Amino acid sequence: MIIGKIHPGSGCGDQLFSYIITRTIALDKGYDFGFVCKEFFKGKDFMNLDWGKETNGYKWHIEMPSGKLIIDHIPFSLKKSVIWETNKPYYDPEVNFIEDGTIIDGTGAQDERYWGHRLNEIREWLKIEPLDMPDDLCVINFRGGEYATISDLFLPYEYWATAMSWKEHKYNMKMNYEVHTDDIELAKRWFPEYKIIKDIALNWRSIRYAKHLILSNSAFGILPALLNENVKEVIAPRYWARRNTKTWALPQNYYSKFQYI
Repeated sequence: MIIGKIHPGSGCGDQLFSYIITRTIALDKGYDFGFVCKEFFKGKDFMNLDWGKETNGYKWHIEMPSGKLIIDHIPFSLKKSVIWETNKPYYDPEVNFIEDGTIIDGTGAQDERYWGHRLNEIREWLKIEPLDMPDDLCVINFRGGEYATISDLFLPYEYWATAMSWKEHKYNMKMNYEVHTDDIELAKRWFPEYKIIKDIALNWRSIRYAKHLILSNSAFGILPALLNENVKEVIAPRYWARRNTKTWALPQNYYSKFQYI
């Protein structure tokens, strides 16, 4: 059995990457799968996931303040279990040599080469209630919070203005916008004229079904954007997490479906 970890300190987007890499490896290899700490999944109010087989024999604790899950005891039948860390910022070919009994740790398996061949299955795994979105509405996925305190990471207003101008000139000069965010107060200051929504279920569903998208450099929006079959164009920040310094610090976050600016 392949074991995945749901770290309580991770956001919903990172947790879902842990989920899909675990299930993809299990499916590709023909192994069973299960998860430790699935009760900490932050999308449980709007997404009903299949957690596989029970993992009651595992003992664990939460490392604070990081919220990282540490496994202290592995059931006797799996004493030969090894841990495969997914925190590399690039594709790791060792994924092809994972054996039964492996524990998948970390949230970094975001390169589409890990799971891109399973997008149809992932649409079923992450199935949610559909949302009807207008053709002239562009969803802005704005990330504030702790991102706003990191100069290399936080996207400047120039990025959003350029992306909106791109959308208007290419598709509709009268494009409407909704801002879906984790930080209402900051979003109001940056986008005072638009509707601001902070609701994790509606945020995820809106990105999943929008016809037009402008993403932040947050993991939250990646999977719903990639799974979106109706979107005309997904705009994302070039260099992803280091657009301000023009460095691909996380090359795993280049996706062929996105238009990077």
